[in-house]
Amino acid sequence: MEPYKFNMEADSRTPLRRGWTTGACATAAAKAAYTALLTGTFPDPVEIILPKGQKVSFALSREEHNGDSAMAGVVKDAGDDPDVTHGAEIQVTVRSGTPGTGVNFQAGEGVGTVTRPGLPLGVGEPAINPVPRQMIRGVILQVARINGHVGDAQVEIAVPGGAALAEKTWNPRLGIVGGISILGTTGVVIPFSCAAWIHSIHRGIDVARAMSIYHIGAATGSTSETALHKRHGLGDSAIIDMGDFAGGMLKYLRGHPVPRLSIGGGFAKLTKLAQGHLDLHSARSQVDMEWMANQMTHLGATDNLATRARTANTALEVLDLANDNGLGLTSVVATAARETALSILDGAPVSVEVLIFDRDGKLIGGARGW
Repeated sequence: MEPYKFNMEADSRTPLRRGWTTGACATAAAKAAYTALLTGTFPDPVEIILPKGQKVSFALSREEHNGDSAMAGVVKDAGDDPDVTHGAEIQVTVRSGTPGTGVNFQAGEGVGTVTRPGLPLGVGEPAINPVPRQMIRGVILQVARINGHVGDAQVEIAVPGGAALAEKTWNPRLGIVGGISILGTTGVVIPFSCAAWIHSIHRGIDVARAMSIYHIGAATGSTSETALHKRHGLGDSAIIDMGDFAGGMLKYLRGHPVPRLSIGGGFAKLTKLAQGHLDLHSARSQVDMEWMANQMTHLGATDNLATRARTANTALEVLDLANDNGLGLTSVVATAARETALSILDGAPVSVEVLIFDRDGKLIGGARGW
C-alpha cells in the first residue's frame, strides 16, 4: 500500500515520492562506465533492472573516458525520504581486470572500509553491500556478453563528500571508516514518514479483515516478506509491510484482531523487539549487548564468551558467536520477541508466531503460537 502524507489545508492525500538507493545508482553508473570502456560511448540515460524486476532509467551527471578507464556519475535522488545521501554523486570508475578474476570492488573517495567483524562483509572489504555487488556484477556481465568480452573488471565506487556524510550515520559506531556504505536490497528508497507508514499498516490490516483473511504476515523488510510468502503461501493482501513499526502494527491489531499473526524479520531487528523496543529503526533503538550477554550466559556460555558478546560490534557478531558454540540464541530471541508482541496485544484474540530469517531468507529461528 502506498504511504501517504497529509495536507491538512487541502484535505487531500499526496503520495510520497520514492527514490533510489546508493546501490541502484552505483549499478547504473557501473553499467554506463563499463559500456563506455568497451565501446567508447556512454549510454545516457542508462537503464537497469532492479532486484524485483522493475526497469529504471538514470541520467548521468558525469562522463569521463581516459583510455584504460571510464567513469560515470549518477546523482542520488532519495525521493521524499530524509536520506543523508540525497543529492550525493555516486561515481563509478571501471577498468579492465586481470583475466579470470571476475568483478572486483574498491572503495574510492567517500566510501567506507569495514574494520570490525559482525557485518555481512569481511574486515578490510569496501563497504559495498552484497546486493549492490550482485547487481553490479550482473550489469558488467550483461555488457560484456553484448560486446564479446568475459567481464573481468575492477570497479571503484566513490562518493565525494561521503566521509562527512558518514558522520551522520551509524557507520563510525559499526567500524566502517572513511565514508558511507553502498546500500540497498530492492534498489528503491521507500519514503520514511512515521505517521504515513503507520497509516498504511492500519489500512493493510483493515483490508485483510474486510477480505476475511485469518492469517497475516508482518515483515520488517523485503527479504522477510518474500520468506513469509513462501513459508505460508500468503497472498499480497495478507502481507503487512510493518518495517520498523512493530508497535504501530501490534497496537492496531489489539483493537482490530486477526486470528493469526506471523512476524518475520532479521535477527537484529527482532532482537530489539525481544528487548521490548516497539520502534525498530536504528535512530530510535539499539541492540542492548548486555542483554545479549545475559542470554548467552543462561544458555551456558562461559564468562569469556559472555564478555565477547558484551563487547561485540553488532547483533550479527553475537549470533555468530552463539552459533559457533552451539548455543540456540535465535530461539531465545524469537520467544522473547513473541512475549513482547503478546504483551502489547494484551489479550486480543491473536495467535502469534515469530520467525527469524537470515539475509538469504532462510529460517534460522522461531517461536510458534499455534
